[in-house]
Amino acid sequence: MSANAKWLNKVKWDEHGLVPVIAQEVGSNEVLMFAWMNREALQKTVELGEAVYWSRSRKKLWHKGEESGHIQKVHEIRLDCDEDVVLLKVEQTGGIACHTGRHSCFFQKFDGGAGGEWQATEPVLKDPESIYK
Repeated sequence: MSANAKWLNKVKWDEHGLVPVIAQEVGSNEVLMFAWMNREALQKTVELGEAVYWSRSRKKLWHKGEESGHIQKVHEIRLDCDEDVVLLKVEQTGGIACHTGRHSCFFQKFDGGAGGEWQATEPVLKDPESIYK
């Protein structure tokens, strides 16, 4: 085993070779999004200093911001205590992490008890149709 692969081998990859990843904004610590990475995505993230994820729907690497320009500059990478979740502390270029044009993907808040509803708590900063052409 090469020394370069040792840090990747510490991660507990699931049966599909993936690990869940949380992107958190540097400074505010707001959770921006959740995604998945495979070994190649994590290695490319380290090499580029920008978030690269694995798109399960497209079955390919996805450099965050490749279409939208909303790149995530990685300041820090952490591994949780069970070594099966990665946390990226990122600077979100353009302030938009979500494909809906919002700052965070976690913009829906549950309001109420058993009969409650999900309420949007963040505005759309940019129309997604103008982001993804």
